[in-house]
Amino acid sequence: MHTILQPEGWAKPIGYANGVAASGRTLFVGGQIGWNENSEFVTDDFVEQVRQTLKNVVAVLAAGGAEPHHITTMTWYFTDKQEYLGNLRGVGQAYRETIGRHYPAMAAMQVVALVEDRAKIEIQATAVIPE
Repeated sequence: MHTILQPEGWAKPIGYANGVAASGRTLFVGGQIGWNENSEFVTDDFVEQVRQTLKNVVAVLAAGGAEPHHITTMTWYFTDKQEYLGNLRGVGQAYRETIGRHYPAMAAMQVVALVEDRAKIEIQATAVIPE
């Protein structure tokens, strides 16, 4: 379905892929944040916002006929690098519970702020559904 790209001689990444090759129908998921379907935040906990953000990504994928294993790339934006790094175990658990053990190409970065003041994380994704 998708081919993971791993340059020869490179150390294997943990929790992401260096690259993915895919063909099919492409879905683009706009930046999702940790609020619910009513655009309301129910928590300020970082891991719980990550969990809700991932659920929102999966909901948009489902609306387009895709599933988490169709994701080819994700970009994570968070407002506090130390909060992200200090919660890697919880973030990983939330990821596996929502996305599974599928690890697409990823990038992650700290940003000064997100548009919604209470948002601590925003995730953008691309998925490819094989034809």
